[in-house]
Amino acid sequence: MSKDVRHVPDFDADVPEDFDSPHEMFKDLRQRCPVAYSDAMGGFWAVTKYADIVRVLTDWETFTTTIQNVVPRVATTQRRPPLHLDPPGNVPYRNAITRLLTPKKLAAWQAKIEAMVIELLEPLLEKGEGDMCRDFSFILPIAILAEFFRLPDDNAKRIRFVGSAFNMALQERDDAKVRQYSDELYAIAHDLIEDRKVNQQDPDIDPISSLLAVRVDGEALPEDMILGALRQFLMVGIVAPTTFIGSMAVHLARNPEHHELIRNDNALVPAAVEELLRLYTPYRGFARTARCDVQFGDKLVRKGDVVAAVFTSGNRDEGAFPDPEKFDLNRPKRDLLTFGRGPHACPGAPLARLQLEVALKEIVNRTRRLKVIGPIQMTAWPEYGPLTVPVSIEH
Repeated sequence: MSKDVRHVPDFDADVPEDFDSPHEMFKDLRQRCPVAYSDAMGGFWAVTKYADIVRVLTDWETFTTTIQNVVPRVATTQRRPPLHLDPPGNVPYRNAITRLLTPKKLAAWQAKIEAMVIELLEPLLEKGEGDMCRDFSFILPIAILAEFFRLPDDNAKRIRFVGSAFNMALQERDDAKVRQYSDELYAIAHDLIEDRKVNQQDPDIDPISSLLAVRVDGEALPEDMILGALRQFLMVGIVAPTTFIGSMAVHLARNPEHHELIRNDNALVPAAVEELLRLYTPYRGFARTARCDVQFGDKLVRKGDVVAAVFTSGNRDEGAFPDPEKFDLNRPKRDLLTFGRGPHACPGAPLARLQLEVALKEIVNRTRRLKVIGPIQMTAWPEYGPLTVPVSIEH
């Protein structure tokens, strides 16, 4: 019997990494084998070129999200909309969140986030050193999500602990702990939903009440799916900012001239965040499953194969971004893949961008120089970025 070509690996996805090595690996694949098979993590195709990634993300009729949506597959059985549903099933869950993130409603968040960022930076500034992930970026997104989802203090504290523990279990690929902490996140989400049934809040300002108020053909959304959606929103909003803010800190430490440039002109902050999101995209393994055989150049992706749309690679594709490894605040085109594309583009992107812009502005304004003073511990698939960035701080 001939060997199945799907199982002839083009690269090894499960190798030790440092801050730069994933980008080196993806650059090699874009040039040598842009749609590449790895037999690691259950086996999957890595799609590394910008145009191919857009194809996978937008052609949901060919590439479904209902079977597997990250690499490696997370060991849970509950369904979590909107990510686990193809259109049109995902739309009501997305709309329940996006209606709360209009520019007018986001304007009120600027001062709140600034206060949180300043409060969390102060201990680092006083000591003159610390870990930009463990002491800052692990905490900030959870504080913002707690405020956005209007969590009481006890649940906010639980989310901080459980969210961090879940993230570390994913990195260590400890399936038992992944399930344990996932179940705890579901329990938190369940308690919040039950609270809203008794203590009703305005659906125009409260995401949980907004989900409960949705009607499709006159019917409320299924409660188990509301639970899954809330669990999904809580977790995704924690992980990506944690690693990305760490990447920003590494970039500033390596490039003090960029630190000074943005410090001297805060009007550059939005463009700087976009360029950093391109260079250090925090998700690299969002996945789909092929519904039928699909040809990518000389590669045949067969029905049932897992396809990872590697955002981290696509945002450095030479065919989409000239001189892609350069930090360039004057790029004429910056149509990023960072928050996805198509029916599953991240609904929380406006709040995430605001959080990151405020964080960058306050970091550069309150410090003169960052220096990395210890080893950087990296995440693994499906994320890219550091879990630890120990720095000294001049201010």
